[in-house]
Amino acid sequence: MNTYQAEQIEALTMIRRQIEAMGAESRENLLVQIKDYLLFREQVGEFLEAHFTGICTQKCYQSRLSACCAKDGIITFFADMVVNMLVSNPVERDLMEHAVQHPKFEYKCIYLSESGCVWKIKPVVCEFFLCDEAESQAIGQNPEALAQWKAFEDAKKIYTWPDQPVLFESLERFFMNRGCDSALMYLHKSPGLVRIRRVRDGMGDSGKHIQS
Repeated sequence: MNTYQAEQIEALTMIRRQIEAMGAESRENLLVQIKDYLLFREQVGEFLEAHFTGICTQKCYQSRLSACCAKDGIITFFADMVVNMLVSNPVERDLMEHAVQHPKFEYKCIYLSESGCVWKIKPVVCEFFLCDEAESQAIGQNPEALAQWKAFEDAKKIYTWPDQPVLFESLERFFMNRGCDSALMYLHKSPGLVRIRRVRDGMGDSGKHIQS
């Protein structure tokens, strides 16, 4: 198991233990917290289904290219895993863990099985990755669809980009407060994202408050 796999399985099992150990009320509170995000992802999924399924299925999956599912190449936020674990049943959680520990393909994403991606709610980076060829073919000549996709890209920041308090940040903090720590907690670990949070909170790179 390489470093990438180790980080993935560590986060997955950590989140699963916490979710399965917490009471029904705590789980329900988390589900309420992600409700709007799930609706957003449903809307994005419907858009992709309508505009890209035929193109991407033929171009990448049926050809076995799967170019967007590179080996150890996808970025998974800790919050991606929290969301996915919350909406998955035990069998689906087992499939996730098995995929990480026993990758099906040697040169493709460890989460890609013969029947497709094992994520129920795919990582947001994966959902919003469109190769230039697919984007051009599907919506390049459709101004209305292109405008809708740009609107989705902007809306994504409401949940992931910490220039304001965002869902991904609060989910990380919830698990940090329960003693969890993971390299995938990018909202608290990535120097760039931490810098954005500090500016947002009126603090400089040193962590000290900026005098106004």
